[in-house]
Amino acid sequence: MSVKIDRIASNMVKEISYILANEIKDPDIKFVTVTDVHVTNDLSFAKVYVTVFNEEKIKETMKSLRNASTYIRKILADRIDVRHIPELEFVYDESIEYGKNIENKIKEIHEKEVKFDKW
Repeated sequence: MSVKIDRIASNMVKEISYILANEIKDPDIKFVTVTDVHVTNDLSFAKVYVTVFNEEKIKETMKSLRNASTYIRKILADRIDVRHIPELEFVYDESIEYGKNIENKIKEIHEKEVKFDKW
């Protein structure tokens, strides 16, 4: 990616995080963390990767984010100096769950090795 697109994506992470935390009134969206934004080269689309604090409400939160995307995009147009604000697509970021899963497997292997060494 180019430096310009990286800068825009970085600004979008910062601004969307602020908007979600302070300006959206929907309680389903309150505990959402923006982990990354990937913007296409032509600036027409942006995938916004998010994690949700309450894992039981992932579907409701993602639906609320999709409903609020036009409002968020409108606010971004005032804050980011770009001719055209990309269409926002919110995607649940599973990398944190994946990392936790790997960490748990490493712990299990280590515990098995410790038990095996004690023999």
